[in-house]
Amino acid sequence: MSADAAELRRRARELLAAHPPATTGRAGFLRARFDAGLAWVHFPEGLGGLGAPRALQAVVDAELEAAGAPDNEPRRIGIGLGMAAPTILKYGTEEQRRRFLRPLWLGEEVWCQLFSEPGAGSDLAALATRAVRDGESGDWIVDGQKVWTSGAHLARWAILIARTDPDLPKHQGITYFVCDMTDPGVEVRPLRQITGEAEFNEVFLTGVRIPDAHRLGEVGEGWRVAQTTLMNERVAIGGMRLPREGGMIGKTAETWRERPELRTHDLHQRLLKLWVESEVARLTGERLRQQLVAGQPGPAGSGMKLGFARLAQEISGLEVELLGEEGLLYDDWTMRRPELVDFTGREAGYRYLRAKGNSIEGGTTEVLLNIVAERVLGLPPEPRNDKDVAWKDLAR
Repeated sequence: MSADAAELRRRARELLAAHPPATTGRAGFLRARFDAGLAWVHFPEGLGGLGAPRALQAVVDAELEAAGAPDNEPRRIGIGLGMAAPTILKYGTEEQRRRFLRPLWLGEEVWCQLFSEPGAGSDLAALATRAVRDGESGDWIVDGQKVWTSGAHLARWAILIARTDPDLPKHQGITYFVCDMTDPGVEVRPLRQITGEAEFNEVFLTGVRIPDAHRLGEVGEGWRVAQTTLMNERVAIGGMRLPREGGMIGKTAETWRERPELRTHDLHQRLLKLWVESEVARLTGERLRQQLVAGQPGPAGSGMKLGFARLAQEISGLEVELLGEEGLLYDDWTMRRPELVDFTGREAGYRYLRAKGNSIEGGTTEVLLNIVAERVLGLPPEPRNDKDVAWKDLAR
């Protein structure tokens, strides 16, 4: 491991010498980094990696960060990085990998996720969006509606699951596709949130033609493919890399230090408890990322996402209590369609409102509790009487 780390440091320094961050444009440096295999070192050679252990990414990141090298805006392209990329790596053809992964990592193409539907949220496998094969061209014609689609107004591509065989039980008749969001049959409408802005959307698909070359995995195996996406999503949300006292707890601790007149004994005790829990969560997330095999995270990511949602809501609530009336202020309710979610750059009122969605997005708390109970703790599954019923026969 130490020899591998030394080799990666050498490669990173060679990259910096050939493309000095101070004189190289951001886009040019990122392209050179990808081509040098230092984008995600655990990916194969030629796809932004070197086939190295995933844990060694931290070695590269530390060298580049110390030199002031630019990053690739992970918050803006988080769905592509955290969800689409590992799924494409695992299930994509060589042609799909080479077409999609480079512009995805560079941020040249933004991705979104077309999974949830108005009638299939927590019970995602009940989805009704249909994909029917065109007998002449071999293309798939997709019709349906998706909802809660983050960044659909910015996206060039989408990962999409659709029902291709209604005669099979709900988990079996699903196929996974890459959808072109510029297709004229794709309509994106904003969903305004309690914060006033619309980072989410609903997406209507009408006669959208998807070539079979944009199918990921085998026909009818979409649920299996989607599990890779969903598990990676929960790790990306719950196990995001943060510095010590990063994220929500950092803003509240900063207020505590700078505003002594707001302090009370009760709030002090609660802040200490949440600070410790945040640090435990941060270190657990780091350990989880180091244990991951590329594209194959386990159900433990669901536990991390559960903890993230609870902590974000408790910390934002504490911050509002600490600030009192000031914490209820909200500067701008203008309808906006942001490019990214900015928790730390906004006021406490925004953080409090936005955190309410954390227990829904990326898997509801109730569903994730079931996953942890069944797949981590080994408890008996809850009764399911629709598991072997054809989808077309289900009550909807």
